Amino acid sequence: MIMSSNVKEDIKWGIAPIGWRNDDIPSIGKDNNLQQLLSDIVVAGFQGTEVGGFFPGPEKLNYELKLRNLQIAGQWFSSFIIRDGIEKASEAFEKHCQYLHALNAPIAVVSEQTYTIQQSDTANIFTDKAHFTDKEWDEVCKGLNHYGEIAAKYGIKVAYHHHMGTGIQTKEETDRLMANTDPKLVGLLYDTGHIAVSDGDYMSLLNDHIDRIVHVHFKDVRRDKEKECREKGLTFQGSFLNGMFTVPGDGDLDFKPVFDKLVANNYKGWIVVEAEQDPDKANPLEMAQIAHKYIQEHLIEGK
Repeated sequence: MIMSSNVKEDIKWGIAPIGWRNDDIPSIGKDNNLQQLLSDIVVAGFQGTEVGGFFPGPEKLNYELKLRNLQIAGQWFSSFIIRDGIEKASEAFEKHCQYLHALNAPIAVVSEQTYTIQQSDTANIFTDKAHFTDKEWDEVCKGLNHYGEIAAKYGIKVAYHHHMGTGIQTKEETDRLMANTDPKLVGLLYDTGHIAVSDGDYMSLLNDHIDRIVHVHFKDVRRDKEKECREKGLTFQGSFLNGMFTVPGDGDLDFKPVFDKLVANNYKGWIVVEAEQDPDKANPLEMAQIAHKYIQEHLIEGK
């Protein structure tokens, strides 16, 4: 297991279910069931995962987790503060927190999905992203602070996910979010892949907001595939089906400066490997093993 190394026990390593089954395209990996996914995660040497859209209720899930000594790091929450208003959006978020609490999961991964193009069949993910008005920005920030208050009741942290195709994607937009939300209530999910594709540079966001980071996604990028996707004007789904994303060690990003910065800042929490891929083309267990080997040899033993 990874954590038998001398790296501080404060960091836990997970891998997301999206490599096995994709919530946005249910046909992808539909034959990979929960038991197979969780068992693969154990075989690959990770300590846990995030909740996938097909996961069962807490009782069944906790049973399967306990059999394998696995933990849940968190779960994605599609937020619609702008579309639905803070009160209605917060009701849905509280139910989300109740589910996470039943799983002893520490993180609610939040993304404001009003106007998102990440599920569009036609929108160019590189040029057609959403934008918020000043009024909408104020509403989102106010709503996220309220989410933080709700989450705190359950011992959960809000980790905001800057995400391709949404109104909060770029470093500039993430800067604005961090400046206008309460650090005690709203943390940041730092995703290497999303910011690398969005802005090219993936270290500035990490360096500028290291003290706000409460959750991390390690997603690698194949730059040649990214270039191809840009030239073709592909959608988000089209881009990952074309192989733009992969696991650490299989793409072009260098995770060592990222990991070193987190360790130097005494980061405490999960680092979750996440890579949207077609499991028929990228065997999920093989990908998980590639990621684990890279993390062990280049990040942990390389310390």
